Amino acid sequence: MKFITDFLYLLAIVLISPKIVFRMVRYGRYGKGWAQRLGKIERLNPEKKCIWIHAVSVGEVNATKTLVESLGKKFGDYEIVISSTTDTGVARAESIYGKQLSVFYFPFDLSAVMRRAFANIRPDICLLMELEVWPNMTRIARDKGVPVVVVNGRLSDTSFPRYKLFKPVVKQMFKKVSLVLAQTEEYAYRFISLGCAKDRVIVTSSLKYDTAQTAGLAAGSEELGEELKISGSRLLVAGGTGPGEEKIILDVFAKLKKRFEDLSLAIVPRKPERFDEAANLIEQAGFEFVRYSKVKAGQVVCEKRPVVILGDTMGDLKKFYSLAEIVFVGRSLAAMGGSDMMEPAALGRCTIFGPHTFNFKQTVKALLDGVGAIEVLDGPHLFEIAEKCLANPDFAAAIATAGQKVILQNQGATDKTVLSVAELLTGR
Repeated sequence: MKFITDFLYLLAIVLISPKIVFRMVRYGRYGKGWAQRLGKIERLNPEKKCIWIHAVSVGEVNATKTLVESLGKKFGDYEIVISSTTDTGVARAESIYGKQLSVFYFPFDLSAVMRRAFANIRPDICLLMELEVWPNMTRIARDKGVPVVVVNGRLSDTSFPRYKLFKPVVKQMFKKVSLVLAQTEEYAYRFISLGCAKDRVIVTSSLKYDTAQTAGLAAGSEELGEELKISGSRLLVAGGTGPGEEKIILDVFAKLKKRFEDLSLAIVPRKPERFDEAANLIEQAGFEFVRYSKVKAGQVVCEKRPVVILGDTMGDLKKFYSLAEIVFVGRSLAAMGGSDMMEPAALGRCTIFGPHTFNFKQTVKALLDGVGAIEVLDGPHLFEIAEKCLANPDFAAAIATAGQKVILQNQGATDKTVLSVAELLTGR
């Protein structure tokens, strides 16, 4: 089976290599970490036992924060290492953990590469965030007697049908997983239906509830507010937006601006490669705007509050959310699955999103059931709700308070996860 898996991987690499080369040239992606991707990984403290956590990208990396802190306290004689697949994921892990932890790119799941990675990392346990299960990794871990745990596990409405198409292969892979810590009962059922043993699947809730900031302002938000002259002003933030949404938001904002003259808009696209596109759309809409990257770099000094701000930097979205009166969470007006609505809700901001949020199904249900967020159907509905929230601050505040309460009520996954990991480590 491993030879077939490696052959399919190599075939896939050949097929997608033109796309990879294009993105390297056009967007500067995939230019780093090739030695690590090929298994050449160095630990800071190789003499220690090791807990290997893998988080595919930024969202999953963010969800590791309380887990890493709790594991560090309980297992002080272990080194914790973090891997990620994407450039942004590695950058985020490095910004959170600095030089305290070994951070590296996840090695390719080719047999020879993964064997080399295991020889260098020598993990005592592998914790895979959400759904990062790989055939050769799980096989080599099993052969070496290393437990593999899916942490914060979820199988979305998109990924579940895809896995079902390859159920015989997936079943063999999931059989090698020692434990699945699922976010919800529904996700637990899906893991079991794909081959995970029922007695090795536990529901813990989501780690993201534990990592969500529920008190005060995000670090650096006051400085951002001073730089942009928006502290204390009325601010609508559209965060994590995707293709087609900026134009809708700008149209909505133009109508709102006629009634609420003191309102400003901050647009923060989810992907860096779309920053220039968003800038062009704002310009075409006829708004005076500033790019926060230039303000942050000291190239532009704001003498007055901008009408529109383009958040074209990484790692500053939470700061914008902290200063917002109303937040629209993007990638949800079109079928893109949504962006993380937990963050603004946890900060106590009135949170709005569109109908396409299948990547955050559990969070959306919890927030809507608790009347802690508002779902809109389209652009006209977004205008109607935003206008209502701006005209009735008490209504918006009630939504914000309820949303924050929902987040607090769902915390506790970190303690359950650490307990399960401890049982596996001490039972070896």
